Amino acid sequence: MIRNDTHEVRIDRDLGLVVKRFRSAGRGEPVREWTALSLLDRFVPGLAPAPVSAHLDSDFPLVTMSLLPGTELSAAPVTAAQACALAEALERLWRSVPSVSRELPAVAPNPMAFAHQVGEMLAARPVPGDDPAVMRAHATAAAWLRRETLERHDHTGHHTALGHGDPCLANYLWDGNRIRLIDFEDCGPSDRAFELAILTEHISAWSDARLDADDLLAMFDLTRTEQTRVRYFRRLAALFWLIMLRPGSSSSARNPPGTLERQADRLLRLLS
Repeated sequence: MIRNDTHEVRIDRDLGLVVKRFRSAGRGEPVREWTALSLLDRFVPGLAPAPVSAHLDSDFPLVTMSLLPGTELSAAPVTAAQACALAEALERLWRSVPSVSRELPAVAPNPMAFAHQVGEMLAARPVPGDDPAVMRAHATAAAWLRRETLERHDHTGHHTALGHGDPCLANYLWDGNRIRLIDFEDCGPSDRAFELAILTEHISAWSDARLDADDLLAMFDLTRTEQTRVRYFRRLAALFWLIMLRPGSSSSARNPPGTLERQADRLLRLLS
């Protein structure tokens, strides 16, 4: 069994099933998961687990899905073949579902929800610690964000796609030939520029799997507007992780010593 703060997962290898039991549903996580699996099974079968059954109205909702083969991308440094397969899987996801906003539950688009989350985190005045480089990165990023106009990076006007929402590389399975995606409880209306930004800046990507952001981004024919949008949300995501890794946090405890300082350096380079 696999547990975290929001759900637990039971794997039945004999039956080839995964049962996900939710302990938190305040953001509609079970409905998001079931809806995404059902849509992907209809429009692009094989990219994600096949939906089997759901009990969404109970106190602890359950979603049962097929078990996929493969190794988590976060298990080792990403190879060139895996990066290519990742780009292909992401493009398939973003092209898969027409009328995303109509098909998904009524949730805020992923980019705006994330931007407001980071704004609230900053408003809570987190203490970044006493390392001079970390303090400088935090202050520089906060000043940059105060100068930015969020509405300029609004989701409106961009091609709406089904956004995965949780780009931890443990959610991408490599079977030796292709990549499949799991864990859609944070999915929502989004766009590829935002999804690429939060993926390349996820700590599992740059710290654990050593995914080269520039190489991955070069695999996509991004417009100038998308490139600007990627840059904005990469900075925002890097600030998010700086706050998450602050001394005494659960993320700090889960990562090796020095990760916060490396994150500060990464954020400063993105802001330069």
